[in-house]
Amino acid sequence: MSDLASLYANHLATICRHADAALAAAHCDTLAIAAGRPLPKFQDDQDFAYVAHPCFKYWLPVTHAPGSWLLYTPGKKPRVLYMQPRDYWHAVPEAPSGYWVDHVDVVPVHSIEDLAAELPTDATRCAIIGQPQDAVGAFVPNNPEPTLNHLAYHRAWKTPYEQELMREANRIGTRAHRAARDAFNAGQSEFGIHMAFLAAAVLTEPELPYGSIVALNEHGATLHYQEFDRTAPAQHRSLLIDAGATHAGYASDITRTYASPAAGEFQALIDGMEANQKQLRERVVPGQDYRELHLEAHRLVAELLIAQDFLHMSADEAVASHVTSTFFPHGLGHLIGANVHDVAGFQASPEGGRIEQPEGHPFLRLTRTLSPGMITTIEPGVYFSPMLLDELKAKPEGKHVNWAKVDHFRQYGGIRIEDNVLCTNGAPENLTRDAFAAQPRT
Repeated sequence: MSDLASLYANHLATICRHADAALAAAHCDTLAIAAGRPLPKFQDDQDFAYVAHPCFKYWLPVTHAPGSWLLYTPGKKPRVLYMQPRDYWHAVPEAPSGYWVDHVDVVPVHSIEDLAAELPTDATRCAIIGQPQDAVGAFVPNNPEPTLNHLAYHRAWKTPYEQELMREANRIGTRAHRAARDAFNAGQSEFGIHMAFLAAAVLTEPELPYGSIVALNEHGATLHYQEFDRTAPAQHRSLLIDAGATHAGYASDITRTYASPAAGEFQALIDGMEANQKQLRERVVPGQDYRELHLEAHRLVAELLIAQDFLHMSADEAVASHVTSTFFPHGLGHLIGANVHDVAGFQASPEGGRIEQPEGHPFLRLTRTLSPGMITTIEPGVYFSPMLLDELKAKPEGKHVNWAKVDHFRQYGGIRIEDNVLCTNGAPENLTRDAFAAQPRT
């Protein structure tokens, strides 16, 4: 990896400039960002697994110090109130170390009382970012909208430091995807494939950026399939796996679809989607309106379905009548960073506002125009969803569908192919494909 110390120094300087403007917009003097705390389970003495707030990870590569805070006042060095509780029930975070500590003032605190003594006494002049349970006495998150809008808008552009963390998250994710593919080829269950992914990533489930989707055969038709069958099916026809990794709080989001050697007809559809996805990812360039790219994805899906005899209508008709939305019901992609679905995908300016999705495409998560530094996913798909197909069959447009072929392909579930792509001043940088290419082939 590159020299993270110098990259981090420049990253911190950049976000301090953004914070200066964000504080001025809210007429505040100090920015306070909570790392978050574990959420308690209802009627239980257990907590849900802790996940640090993304806005905290944006400042610091600290993911395992719940109860900590970041304080920033313009013109001063950021302070980190680093929680190391007196606790014999749980492992206490180790003293912070690494490339980032010299760039901030670290203040160890060991209790809520210690923390309260270090927080600003006048909360009225603070932009306090967090959730209600992060409150420390009268120091309660107020989340001023001008501050949140300004910070979120600029998070769309990843600094070289963030880009390097995300390259590593993709390296980890692609290594784990190879292990999952091998488990599929070995005939393992969805649960077994998931376990192979975790072992290769060397991550626990709470450390993943999102719950993995491991869908065999017809399960691939469910976009966010959340089960993990413990028993392998009698026949492995297909695998759709959407699973990512994290590094220092930053995410990768990767999807691959595989066909068994006996499913050559489905492999032909995968190959067609690979060609489509290649066209789309090459258009992650400055000035590209992402809404237009999403609509282009629908046109390509229509052409693929026509070419492979699923549809008997023109591509323009298939898109205009939303027939393609039956087979491709989600958005082409989204921003990605400290959130897997990163913030401000619709935001019109640092002050706020919203850029709406194209009519009839409510699930698109990104409507902004791309520019250098943005990292987006490109994830077109084709699915054979029983619910959506039944709805289409009942419409007049259903007469243009080759139902015999569609019904035959239900056994394969669906296809999604997803990469994480950096918009640059030149050709796009595909973080995912580069990471796969760097892995030894087995």
